[in-house]
Amino acid sequence: MFKKILIANRGEIACRVIRTARRMGIATVAVYSDADARSPHVQLADEAVHIGPSPASESYLVAEKIIAACRQTGAEAVHPGYGFLSERAGFVEALEAEGIAFIGPPAGAIAAMGDKIASKKLAKAAGVNVVPGFVGEIANTDHAVRIAAEIGYPVMMKASAGGGGKGMRLAYSEQDVREGFESVKREGLNSFGDDRVFIEKFILDPRHIEIQLLGDRHGTILYLNERECSIQRRHQKVVEEAPSPFVTPAMRQAMGEQCVALARAVGYHSAGTVELIVSGADPSGESFYFLEMNTRLQVEHPVTEAITGVDLVEQMIRVAAGEKLALTQADIGIDGWAIETRVYAEDPYRGFLPSIGRLVRYAPPEAAARQEPVAAAPGAGQQPYVRVDDGVAEGGEVSMFYDPMIAKLITWAPTRDAAADLQVDALDRFVIEGPGHNIHFLSALMQHERFRSGALTTGFIAEEWPEGFAGAKTSEDTLRLIAALMAGAEFTHEARAGKISGKIDGAPVPTSDWCVVMDGRDYAVTLAEGGARVDGHWLAGTWDWQPGDRLSTVSGGDHAIGVQIAREGVRWSLSTRGARHRALVLPARLAPLAEHMLEKVAPDLSRFLVCPMPGLLVALHVAEGDTVQPGQMLATVEAMKMENVLRAEKGGTVKAIMAKAGESLAVDALILELDS
Repeated sequence: MFKKILIANRGEIACRVIRTARRMGIATVAVYSDADARSPHVQLADEAVHIGPSPASESYLVAEKIIAACRQTGAEAVHPGYGFLSERAGFVEALEAEGIAFIGPPAGAIAAMGDKIASKKLAKAAGVNVVPGFVGEIANTDHAVRIAAEIGYPVMMKASAGGGGKGMRLAYSEQDVREGFESVKREGLNSFGDDRVFIEKFILDPRHIEIQLLGDRHGTILYLNERECSIQRRHQKVVEEAPSPFVTPAMRQAMGEQCVALARAVGYHSAGTVELIVSGADPSGESFYFLEMNTRLQVEHPVTEAITGVDLVEQMIRVAAGEKLALTQADIGIDGWAIETRVYAEDPYRGFLPSIGRLVRYAPPEAAARQEPVAAAPGAGQQPYVRVDDGVAEGGEVSMFYDPMIAKLITWAPTRDAAADLQVDALDRFVIEGPGHNIHFLSALMQHERFRSGALTTGFIAEEWPEGFAGAKTSEDTLRLIAALMAGAEFTHEARAGKISGKIDGAPVPTSDWCVVMDGRDYAVTLAEGGARVDGHWLAGTWDWQPGDRLSTVSGGDHAIGVQIAREGVRWSLSTRGARHRALVLPARLAPLAEHMLEKVAPDLSRFLVCPMPGLLVALHVAEGDTVQPGQMLATVEAMKMENVLRAEKGGTVKAIMAKAGESLAVDALILELDS
């Protein structure tokens, strides 16, 4: 076994690998860029080596710097994590030339599966179902239009070397192909150094299901069940779960055996994932097709670990050291249900625009669960648990240089509904302040009736929130509970001196009447011993808020929720169950004054196109004097290696252009003005 390994990555995956290596008695080396000098993975490792400036192209993507760090520290092997150099065959070959082991698959398998065009041909030859499409090189936009027409709309355009949701566009018409083909080429070139594009048929009611593989150097290749990854936004996964609510045992076996055959055909060992697209419109479950093989550890691997009890990182290390797998296919079972949500630095209330900045507050729920990659071995009597995989800390920076994921929240429970309920409770208690985040949106997903039914497709988010996200719908029971909490918080806030115990049923005070103005309506609240009466409904329960607390738990009857609270002048800002609220709390006798204390309406800025995030203005699609229609493309801004098309909210004439293509823009910078 290795004595020392280097982790050629950063953030949560670097921390994840370090924890397993430490448990195995293996020393670890972290590498870091300027931006990551104080990051948790640097502190967690036994040694750390600086490898360059903040841009990944000058640090984490420079193979020579990783190899030099290995020489400097005596690291015998490199775990690449995911992203960066994890799927570069040339990097593996360079390590081998230096006598350094690569904790991953062989270079030949990476090369074979890294090209989407070549991999489809290999998959077909191995007997794996493939999606109908054009797998040759496409000369130009006109050629792409002809191919799309032959395949039949809708079609998907993909960068050949793409991944992580980059370099992909769905086209329903010739216009979509003409608008999107060049963007796909640019994203492929900018992110992967390869502008080749292929086109394939888009599957109706598509579900994204993937098979986790694990193989050793001695000929054993296993499939560790499937993961459902259909909840995506712009082809970037948002929610993953294992097992899938759609897959039957027969379907699981058929998928698994085909994927193993593909892995065997390319001489695969280590952990890897075969991604499949499945037609949800085919109840037989037979319509599944090969998408691609990811020759690395996946972001969503924790849900597989949760239902199998297999530490995939540990197995990768053992395989790289030459050990045989101690598992057989018969050993791989399914215990309970696991769900992972990705907590991103983005603002779902503003079209999911990327967000950066300092983590002023960062307090994940049940942080102790992060100490072990596999929180508990499967088996009878296992209790539901929360696991948080992250690589950030309070006071740290969410940088523009890297992926905007802050953390992964994983829950395990005996049933799917219980795992989803645990997600909602944990998200209520996940405190993040500073950059925008998607916690409310994730909670709304977990509560959504369609998600709970398991009727998932890759179009779920676009179909259920076609006009954008404005918060989850809050039940009347929850609103009453919040109103009681707000009245109690105001009461406690006014009492300041600590005379109040924080419990409704223990408060040695007389009855108190309040008016809570929230979500456009008034709630009459009377606090009393043992609970509160809200609009005539008695709620027996407690709250635990004290001045300065950011998080409170309030209960009423058999209903208890976590609520995040902040005082903003005379008002309260609060969030729970996927929605945010603002409340004004007044003594009941002062209720008539509430209407005079309402906030002013913000001015209408709809005639201006503003940059919604820090980024590069790639292109302007209009000029001064042009007439535009609602929804028309106005500009394209690149942020975090993703191109974002900005469209007109309403029609009008372009009055003025305030920015130039190629210019770096700050958030809210003016791009153009419309004269309507």
